Formats: sequence, structure tokens, C-alpha cells
Amino acid sequence: MPRTVAGRIRALTAVVAVVLVALLVVAWAAIADARDGVQVIGKDAGPQVVATGDMYFQLSDMDAQLANALLAGAAPGGGRDQALARYDEDRQRAGVALLKAAKLADETTEDDTARELLDGIGRYERLASQALLLDQQSGRTSGQPPKKVLDLYRQATDMMKLDLLPKAYNLTLDNGTLVRHTYEEKRSDVRSGALWVIVTGIVLLAVLLGLQAYLARRFRRLLNPALAVATLGTLVLVAACAAMLSGQADDLRRAKEQGFDPILSLSRARAISNSANADETRFLLDPARADTYEQVYLTKSQTVLYLKAGNLDEYNAAVQKGLRIEQGRAPFLGFLGAEANRVQDLARPVNTEDALRRVLADYQKVQQNDHRMRALVDGGQREQAAAARGAATTDFTRYDKDIQSLIGIHWTAFQDAVKDGEHGTGGWYAVLPVAGIVIVALALIGVRPRLAEYRWQR
Repeated sequence: MPRTVAGRIRALTAVVAVVLVALLVVAWAAIADARDGVQVIGKDAGPQVVATGDMYFQLSDMDAQLANALLAGAAPGGGRDQALARYDEDRQRAGVALLKAAKLADETTEDDTARELLDGIGRYERLASQALLLDQQSGRTSGQPPKKVLDLYRQATDMMKLDLLPKAYNLTLDNGTLVRHTYEEKRSDVRSGALWVIVTGIVLLAVLLGLQAYLARRFRRLLNPALAVATLGTLVLVAACAAMLSGQADDLRRAKEQGFDPILSLSRARAISNSANADETRFLLDPARADTYEQVYLTKSQTVLYLKAGNLDEYNAAVQKGLRIEQGRAPFLGFLGAEANRVQDLARPVNTEDALRRVLADYQKVQQNDHRMRALVDGGQREQAAAARGAATTDFTRYDKDIQSLIGIHWTAFQDAVKDGEHGTGGWYAVLPVAGIVIVALALIGVRPRLAEYRWQR
């Protein structure tokens, strides 16, 4: 410390300025991290990853509608035209989602996957077009498609299940990694920033109080009003900034855990459910592979909602027994089990209970319809089974819409968290420099009269 009183006052004032600058820099950097996190998760990568996640559904639905069109045949009112119209709609949406996925690709492997997927979709469409053309040329109005048509369809559906869908899912996972890494990095930076704001704030308060005490002892003044106001302003600034950063970390967590994660999970459940629904059509369309499609249907059903069962009869019995949710816990696993057992934010819970119960009730009906359709096939009543399959479309459509409603609830929570994150940092880039100037000005106002008094006393 300098030997003179004036030198000591100037030194303490300089320390106040230096620590204040450090506080402002730390706070500024933490706010920038929070804004970057909200921007990436809420506006850029997050929504785009959700869109690319829907690509899996669009691709699986393309194959489902191809199967529906072939099963319906060319009979008037059989549903072939509606299936083909939906096929074209799915193809367009899948193309848009693939373009978004390609924009997110930041590594060579991801870019290669997007290119291979685009090429694979083209090859799938050629096989699908050939199958539809041959089926139309056969003049069939009902019954099983010709063998050449089934052979082409098998090639197409095998390509979809074994090549395109896995690549689409991997592409979504790769792009989702960007959101996860951004979330983990930025939330950690924001929380660390809040801690450093508190630490530097405490140091600044200590220096201001030290300067206040030194002036009081040296000049026999009980209180320096300007320094007292500067100290109080610093305390308010630090507390407000720390609270804001803590809120930003919480908003990022809500956007990720209450919005982004369940949206992807439920979108995956919806896509797999749709693919399993298509396996029912394949079961009727291709009797030679019926056993395979039946086992695949069970596997996909257990992925969506897992209950221990060795075959479809046991699984349906377990599902119909009841899908109760007691005290926030469910006795089943799978994607719907993860949704039922999701830990809610006590401060900002997302009310999904009623929507989830509707989904579970619909799922029971879907499995009951599947059981009835297979029983008719086992009884040799294939035409009645096909009719029952068509009648069950309404129940599956309701199930699909209720899943979309559940996704919509999480999407609203996601948007609310993002909006709160954007508003939370509003104006702080102006508050910080203004607060810094005011605190420095008050400190100078507080010490200047004491320096003048010291010179006059000498």
C-alpha cells in the first residue's frame, strides 16, 4: 500500500474499479453464453432436430401407404387413391426434413449419411413405382397381388426397414448430439458464470466496505453517503445478476428436459407405432412373411410400451389388464413408460396426465383390434380380417392424434421456456455498463471530497 493517505485512497478506488470491471466482464460473458444456448436450442438446432426427427415418421408412413395401396387393389372406393395421395405428401415432407438435416450436418459422417439417405429414397421410390405399375397392369381389383409385385414390394420394404429408417434415426441422433452438447456446455457456463458473479461481487463489496471503513477511521466520518449508495447498488446488481443467470440455467433445463427430450421421444414412439400399424397390413398382404411381420409387430409394440410377454396373445392380455399410473409411476417401460415416469419440475410442472391417459386408452384399443384381426386370420377368414383392419383405422387415427396432442403440450412447454430465456436477458447488455458507470461515479464522488480535505489539512 502507498505510504500517504491520498495514495491509499486512490489505490483502494482503483481496486474498486478493477474488480468492478472484472464483475461486468464475467456477467457479460455469462449472459452471452445464456443467449447463445437459448438461440441454438430454441431457435436454430433444436426445432430443426425435431423436424428431422419427424423424417423417420414420414419415411415409415411412405412404406405403410405403399402397403395400403397394394392391399386395396384397384377396386373403386378401396382406398388406393387416398393411400397414394398420402404417400406423395409423406415423400415431400421427408424431403424437406432431409434438407434441414443436411444443413445441420457439421461432420463428414453426418453429411455422408444425409447423401446416402437421399440416394436411398430415390432407389426406394423406383421400386415402389415399379410395384404399383405392375399391380395396375395386372388388372387386379382384389385378392393377393401377383408374385412379381410382391417381390418388388419386398425389396422396397426391406430397403426401408434395413437401410433408410436406421440411417434416418442415426441422422436424428447425430443432430441431437449438437443440441445436447450445446445444452451441457452453455448451462455449465451459465452456472459457472453465476458463481463467478457472486465471487467477484463479494470481493467488490469487501473492497467498498474496506474503503468506507478506512475513510471513516481516517477522517472521523461515520458514513460516506456516496460510497454507501455504491455499495448498496453493487449488492443489488450482484443479487439481480446472479438470480437472472440462475433463471437462465433453469430455462435451458426446462427447454431441454420438459420440451426437447420428450418431443423427440414421443415422436419416435409415434413413428414406431405407425410402422407397427403398417406391419398389420404387411401381415395380410404377404402371407409368406406373416410370421416375421407378427414378431416384428410385437417387438415394435414393446418398444413403444414394454410389458413382459412371449407372444402377441400374452402381450395383448397384459395391455388389456390395465395401464394404470399410480403416484406418478407406471408399471410399464418403453417410450410411453418413459413419458409416464418422467420427473416433473415442481416449480413449473407440465400437465400431461390427462393427455397421456387418453393415449394409453387408445393404445389398448389399437392392440385389441390387432388381436381381433389376427384371430380372424387364424380362423381362415382373411377377407373379414382385411375388413376389420380397415375398420380399425379410425381407432389408430385417434391414437395418433392423441400422441400428437401430447407432443403439442411439450412443444408449448418448450416454446415457453425459450421465450422466458429470451426475455430473461433482455436489457442486461444496457444495464451492465450503466450500472458500472454509476458505481464508479459514486465511488469517485465519495472519495474526492476526502482527498480535497486531506490536501487542505496538509
